[in-house]
Amino acid sequence: MAEIIQKDGTWAFDGDALRLTPGRDKNVSLFRKTLGELTVPLGALAGVSFEHGKKSGRLRLRLRDGADPLLQATGGKLAEPDDPYQLTVDSDRFGVAEYFVDEVRGALLLDQVPTDPVDAYLLPGPSVPLSASAGDGTASFDGEHIRLEWNWKTEDAKAAAGTRSLAFTDITGVEWHPAAGLENGYLRFTVRGAETKAPPKYDPNSVELWGFKKDPLMALVAAAVQARLPHPTAPPVDDVRPGVSPKKELLPAQRPAPAEDDHDALLRRLRELGELRRSGVLTDEEFTLAKQAVLKRM
Repeated sequence: MAEIIQKDGTWAFDGDALRLTPGRDKNVSLFRKTLGELTVPLGALAGVSFEHGKKSGRLRLRLRDGADPLLQATGGKLAEPDDPYQLTVDSDRFGVAEYFVDEVRGALLLDQVPTDPVDAYLLPGPSVPLSASAGDGTASFDGEHIRLEWNWKTEDAKAAAGTRSLAFTDITGVEWHPAAGLENGYLRFTVRGAETKAPPKYDPNSVELWGFKKDPLMALVAAAVQARLPHPTAPPVDDVRPGVSPKKELLPAQRPAPAEDDHDALLRRLRELGELRRSGVLTDEEFTLAKQAVLKRM
């Protein structure tokens, strides 16, 4: 098991999944503290890296496109302090960070995890019920209904309609955009049969965001809804043949175990790695990392 503990948080890897726990330091963002611990299966990873700095470094995870509803809902717009897939590393822990990267990369090579996009979410998204208040309203989601309540700062024309209750079955999409410069952000729900191009300030299916500390919490609501909507790359319901379920990628722990003895399978994997190095597919460094990962399992 590889683990690195920092003020920013703790990352642990057991060979099958990474557990990302936010730190309790006062500098850890409200969003990450509210999001809480994440468990990322190895099959959801596209890569890992460590960036050196003069006073501190940074660990970064790169997930496969479509694997995480949070990333899908936020579209890469989360600010760096709110990104749960980054970890600030003190200079005296650079060696630990490098070891952590080696362990994860070795496991990715050993399990031959692809880096291409996926057609089903591999992370569950935030649990429900949950609620967030920011901008001109409060958004709550219990898994069946989305409730939008307005505050004293809401535009009169939007507040006049009163509290909104949207059935999840009527939701076809969700968008979250942070405020940027002089442009306000928003959390917007697309409702079947009630599409609108009205600005969020006047749209009764949107919460307008003004760039304050709690704005990112609305991304949690967006992610929870996104996780329960059809995956963006999944085939339309009409395209699924009767009696045939859409193809879903199995996580490493769900893949069928090899019929042969585990020891024989690992020996065969070592021979395969040697052939990959001789053919130039793997560099010497990649071969060494993968070989070490195999030997640890023997």
